[in-house]
Amino acid sequence: MSTKKSGKNFIVKFISVLHPPAQWRFAVIVILGIFAGLGVYVFHISNAVSYLSDDPKTCVNCHVMNSYYATWERGSHGRVATCNDCHVPQDNFVRKYLFKANDGLRHATYFTMRWEPQVIQIKQAGKDAVQKNCIRCHNDLVHPIGLRSINNKDVHDQTEKYCWECHRDTPHGRVNSLSSTPYANVPQLKPVVPEWIEKTLAPVNQKEK
Repeated sequence: MSTKKSGKNFIVKFISVLHPPAQWRFAVIVILGIFAGLGVYVFHISNAVSYLSDDPKTCVNCHVMNSYYATWERGSHGRVATCNDCHVPQDNFVRKYLFKANDGLRHATYFTMRWEPQVIQIKQAGKDAVQKNCIRCHNDLVHPIGLRSINNKDVHDQTEKYCWECHRDTPHGRVNSLSSTPYANVPQLKPVVPEWIEKTLAPVNQKEK
């Protein structure tokens, strides 16, 4: 009985700590409303729902992926595989979306803060996922049988190689940088400026021209 009572008291105290004083309630509601509005706006302009799909066009929501999209689309993998087929674990539904969430949060942070390097290097978790997916898709072509059993531990121990250490042109080519395909045609993103703002600024832009 005492345990239940103490638990209830803890919940009441916790709620009371979060509950702002009467004189601050309006300000807190306004601030929370602003943050909620910004959250919805960012969710909208980032096209966040698209990240649940396997559509490769989602990857160019960040313009720094243009060169990688172009080299994938014009390579052999562009006809048979999506970005997620290679770069995301496919052995488990939960692992797949946890991996996407973790990667997406890191990518969004780096690209928003402009921390990305000129040559983007795949992380170790990404290498492990790609290696498994290479073997998963090309299992029938991997001979002898011993090659099929190569796992990431073997590569980490330097007793084996990753597939792309030999197949170096697959799928993005050997020239790997953000400016390796400056004139490639890639899907154009919708402008993030709302239409009503564009209409308002149209007369000003015409005068400047």
